[in-house]
Amino acid sequence: MEVSAGLVAGSHNRNELVVIRRDGEFAPRSLERVSRQICHICGDDVGLTVDGELFVACNECAFPICRTCYEYERKEGNQVCPQCKTRFKRLKGCARVHGDEEEDGTDDLENEFNFDGRNSNRHDMQHRGGPESMLHYDPDLPHDLHHPLPQVPLLTNGQMVLSSASCSVLRLSKLCNEIMTLHDLQVDDIPPEQHALVPSYMASVGGDGKRIHPLPFSDSSLPAQPRSLDPSKDLAAYGYGSIAWKERMESWKQKQDKLQIMKRENGDYDDDDPDLPLMDEARQPLSRKLPIPSSQINPYRMIIIIRLVVLGFFFHYRVTHPVNDAFALWLISVICEIWFAVSWILDQFPKWLPIDRETYLDRLSLRYEKEGQPSQLSPVDIYVSTVDPLKEPPLVTANTVLSILAVDYPVDKISCYVSDDGAAMLTFEALSETSEFAKKWVPFCKKFSIEPRAPEFYFAQKIDYLKDRVDASFVKERRAMKREYEEFKVRINALVAKAHKVPEDGWTMQDGTPWPGNNVRDHPGMIQVFLGQSGGHDTDGNELPRLVYVSREKRPGFNHHKKAGAMNALVRVSAVLSNARYLLNLDCDHYINNSKALRESMCFMMDPLLGKRVCYVQFPQRFDGIDRNDRYANRNTVFFDINMKGLDGIQGPIYVGTGCVFRRHALYGYDAPKTKKPPTRTCNCLPKWCCGCFCSGRKKKKKTNKPKSELKKRNSRTFAPVATLEGIEEGIEGIETENLAVTSEKKLENKFGQSSVFVASTLLEDGGTLKSASPASLLKEAIHVISCGYEDKTEWGKEVGWIYGSVTEDILTGFKMHCHGWRSIYCIPARPAFKGSAPINLSDRLHQVLRWALGSVEIFLSRHCPLWYGYGGGLKWLERLSYINATVYPLTSIPLLAYCTLPAVCLLTGKFITPELSNAASLWFLSLFICIFATSILEMRWSGVGIDEWWRNEQFWVIGGVSAHLFAVFQGLLKVLAGVDTNFTVTSKGGDDDEFSELYAFKWTTLLIPPTTLLIINLVGVVAGVSNAINNGYESWGPLFGKLFFAFWVIVHLYPFLKGLLGRQNRTPTIIIVWSILLASIFSLLWVRIDPFLAKSSGPLLEECGLDCN
Repeated sequence: MEVSAGLVAGSHNRNELVVIRRDGEFAPRSLERVSRQICHICGDDVGLTVDGELFVACNECAFPICRTCYEYERKEGNQVCPQCKTRFKRLKGCARVHGDEEEDGTDDLENEFNFDGRNSNRHDMQHRGGPESMLHYDPDLPHDLHHPLPQVPLLTNGQMVLSSASCSVLRLSKLCNEIMTLHDLQVDDIPPEQHALVPSYMASVGGDGKRIHPLPFSDSSLPAQPRSLDPSKDLAAYGYGSIAWKERMESWKQKQDKLQIMKRENGDYDDDDPDLPLMDEARQPLSRKLPIPSSQINPYRMIIIIRLVVLGFFFHYRVTHPVNDAFALWLISVICEIWFAVSWILDQFPKWLPIDRETYLDRLSLRYEKEGQPSQLSPVDIYVSTVDPLKEPPLVTANTVLSILAVDYPVDKISCYVSDDGAAMLTFEALSETSEFAKKWVPFCKKFSIEPRAPEFYFAQKIDYLKDRVDASFVKERRAMKREYEEFKVRINALVAKAHKVPEDGWTMQDGTPWPGNNVRDHPGMIQVFLGQSGGHDTDGNELPRLVYVSREKRPGFNHHKKAGAMNALVRVSAVLSNARYLLNLDCDHYINNSKALRESMCFMMDPLLGKRVCYVQFPQRFDGIDRNDRYANRNTVFFDINMKGLDGIQGPIYVGTGCVFRRHALYGYDAPKTKKPPTRTCNCLPKWCCGCFCSGRKKKKKTNKPKSELKKRNSRTFAPVATLEGIEEGIEGIETENLAVTSEKKLENKFGQSSVFVASTLLEDGGTLKSASPASLLKEAIHVISCGYEDKTEWGKEVGWIYGSVTEDILTGFKMHCHGWRSIYCIPARPAFKGSAPINLSDRLHQVLRWALGSVEIFLSRHCPLWYGYGGGLKWLERLSYINATVYPLTSIPLLAYCTLPAVCLLTGKFITPELSNAASLWFLSLFICIFATSILEMRWSGVGIDEWWRNEQFWVIGGVSAHLFAVFQGLLKVLAGVDTNFTVTSKGGDDDEFSELYAFKWTTLLIPPTTLLIINLVGVVAGVSNAINNGYESWGPLFGKLFFAFWVIVHLYPFLKGLLGRQNRTPTIIIVWSILLASIFSLLWVRIDPFLAKSSGPLLEECGLDCN
C-alpha cells in the first residue's frame, strides 16, 4: 500500500465514521468537527483529558466510555473493554488496581507514547506525512485548515444528534494513534460488513463510481468501499440503540453498584456470554431487590435489640423473686415464659433482613422473544395433583386445568400433567370433558386478554366487565361463552351425580372395557394424552398445550408415600415425555389468577445474573371464599407477608407445597453451582510486593476439616451430568471409554432407576427429549417409570425429588435443596399469581393445621432435623433458625396450654404467679409490654399487614396451639416411637351454594375439646374471683385486677372460637359441650376442695370437752 494512500476507519459496532486524506486538498465546504462523544454505558459525555484531548479508555478499539465508567469498571467491574474484551490499561491519574502491569517508574502514559515530545518532532512528522502533522496549528498549513468545520450528524443509538461545539483538532490525537495502526491495512481485505457507514445525504459519486463524500483530511484516491445508510430505515438495524440525553450519572452509579453486588453474590455472571448485549439498557437484570426503607427497618431492628435487653432484666427479676406460697405456679410460669422467649427469638431473627422484589417482564420479552424468531423462553411442566374427587370436586380441578391451558406463555412450551392418585374414573371423564371445553375457552381468553382465566371465578366477578373493552364483539362472545360454560358445568355435575352410585361390577369405559382403577389400592399405571402437538387444536385452528392424565401403579405391600410419591412419579413421567427445564406444581384447587405468572418466575430463573443458583421461585398463597373478618386466619397474611419476606433476604423462602416453580436439575439432588469469587482488591499506598505481604492476612482462607474424599464427592456430585457426558463421549486418560461409560451408567441407575430413557434425560440440563424415540416407545417408558417398584434401591425420596419421611414433604424438600447450597426466591406480583380455596369451617381448618404440625413433629424426630442435619453444606445460619422454628413450633403447645390454665387456677385459689411488685419490677414489666407492642407495630409498618390481620393471626395461634398443635405432638410421638400411623385427612375443597354456609358448622372432632375446656374454666374462674372479692371486701380488689387481666387475655384470644360456639347452637355437637363442662367442673371442684397452695395450720386442735357450760 502506498504511503500517500488515505485511510478509511469505520465499524458496524463502533459509533464512528472517519474518512481521512493527507494531501492537503479539502472540500470546498468547511465542516465543524463534532467535539462530543457519548459514553455507551451511562449516556453522558465522554469528556476530555487534562490536556484537552478526547478521553479514550481503550487504545485497541476506542470504545466510547467516560472516565467515571472507566474507573468504576477497573475497580468494581471486570476490568475489560465491553466491546473488544481487552483489559483496560492504567491511564494518567488513575489509581492502581490488582492486575496492572509494572511501569518503569512513570505514572504518565503520554511518556510511553511520546505525546509530550510531539511539538519537537512536529516538523519531522510533517515531513514524513504522519498523522501527527495535522494535530497542531501552524500558520504555514493551508488556510482551509483554520476554517470552521460544518456540522456533521452524529449517529448515536438510533437518534441523530447535531453537536454545537467548536472545532478542536487536538481532540483527534487519540483517534489518529488508532489510525496509524490501521495505516498499512489493505482496504480490499476489509469484509463488507465492516465498511464505513455513510449517510445518503453525505454521499457523492466518486471517480470509481462509488458514492462517498470526503471529510476533512481525507484522500479521494483512497479506494474506499462505503455502505450507504438508508434514512428511512431504523438505525437500530445498523447496531445503534437509544441513549437518553439526561444528567443521570448518580442514578446510574446506584444501578451499577446493585449490579456488581448481584454479581459478587451469585458469582455466575459470564461476561463472555455472547447473548448479553453490550449496551447499558440491555445489560440490566430481569429483576431487582427492593430493600425495605431504612426509615422503617432500622427502628424495627433497634426495638428488637432493646426487647432482648429488657427480656434479660425481666428474667433476672423473675428468677430471683420466687413466690414462696405458690412456688409451683411460679415455677411453671417461669418455664413457660422462657420457652416463649426462645420461640420468639427463633421466629424473630430470620425476619432481620426483609426485602421486596421487582420484575421486568418487558426485558424478558426483549431478550427471549425477538420479533420474527421462535420464542427462547424455557419450557415448563405443570403438575396438578388430586386424590379424592368427592372431597376435591372435579369442577374445581377443571377450572385449574383450564387456567393452565390458557396461560400467557408459548403453547409449545407448556405441558400440563394431572396426577390422579385415587385412580377415579370420575376424574378421567371430567378431564376429557375439560379438554373439549378448552378448545373454546382458550382462544376466548387470549383474544380478549381476560383475567382470571378460570371460568368459574371469571364469571363470578362482581365487576364491570365492559370497562376498557373496545371490541364490539366482546359482549356477544362473552354471553355465548358463559352459556357454553354453564352447559359444561351441567355435564360435570352429571358425572359427579353418577359417581355416587358405584356399580357392583365396577366402572366400565365407553367401549365396555373395565376401568383399570376399580380397585384403588391395586391397579396398573395409567397415562392418557388428551391434548398435544399431534392434535387437539382449538376452534381457531391454533395448537393447544399438552394435557396428560397420569395415575401411577399401586399394589399391596408397597409404600406409596402419599403425595410425595405421586409428585415423584410426575417428575419421571414428564422427564420422559417433555423434560422441561422448569416445573410448576399446583394443588387441584389453586388456579392461575395471573396469566403472566410463569413469566414472573422466568424473570428470576432465566436471569443471567441470578438464575443459575435459584432452585425454586415460591409465590404466596392467596385465597377466595373467605369471610370478610377471616375469623380463623385462613389468609395467613403474617406468615406470607412478613416471615417469607424476611427469609427472602437470607437464602430464600421455604417451600409451602403449592404455587412453586422448580428447577428440575435442583430436584435431582445436585449441588448448586460454585460461586466465583471476585478478584481481590489491592491498595495503592504500597508497592505490589509489599502490599501482598501486609494485606494477605486480611482475609484468611477457611480451613475445612472434611476429608478430601468427601470434598471430592461433593464436587463430583455438583457437576455430575457434565462430567458424565464428558466421560462417556471423550473418556478419561488411563481408563477405557467403555469401562467408564458402564461405571457412570451404573451409578446413574442406582440413583435414578432402571429407565435408560429417563437417565438420559437427566443428563440434559437444559431439557428436551430424545428425538430418535417414537411416541409409542416414550409412552411405554412412561408406564415403566410410574410402576410401584421403580424406586426400590434408588435415591428417590432420599436425595432425589420430593423427600419422604413426613406428611409435610414440602418443608423437607425445600430444606434439602437449601442444604445443597441453592437459594430460593419469593415473588409477590401486583396481581396474585395463584388463588385457592381455604377451609372456612373451623373443624376442617384445625385438621389442616394438625397435618402441618404433625409433619413438623415428624421432621423434628427424624434424621433430617435442622438442629443436627446439614452442617458443612450450603445452609446459612439464619435460614437454619427458620427451619428449626418450623419444626419445633408445635412443642410450644405444651407450655401454652399450661399458661392458659394458670389464670383460672390463680382465680380459684387466690394465689398469683408473681410476688407483690416493687417500682423497679413494675418498670421491667411495663417496658416489656411496650417493647412487645412496639415490635408488632413496626413490623406491621414495614410489611403493610393490617392490624386486624395481625390480631386474627395472634388469636388463631392460641386456638391452634391448644388444640391441633397439642394433638400433633402426641400423634407424632406415637407414630415415631410406637409405630402407630395416623391417617392423612384431605381437606374438603368444595363449597355450598351459600358462600359462608359452613362458617359456623362444628363437626365432631376431639380437637375442639381443649379450647372449649379452657374457655369454661377461665369463665368459671372469673366468676369465682369476683365473688370472692365481693365477699372479702375492698382490700381484695387490688390483687384481683392482675388475675382478671390474665384471664381476659386467654378469653379474648379464644373469642373467635367462642363466637363460633355460640353462633349456631343448634349445629354445635352436644358431646363437645358435655365433655368440656364436665372437665371444667371437675377441675374447678378439685381446686376449691383441695387447695395445694394453702398452708397447713400448725395451731392447737380444738376438741369438744365433756362439760356443759350452761
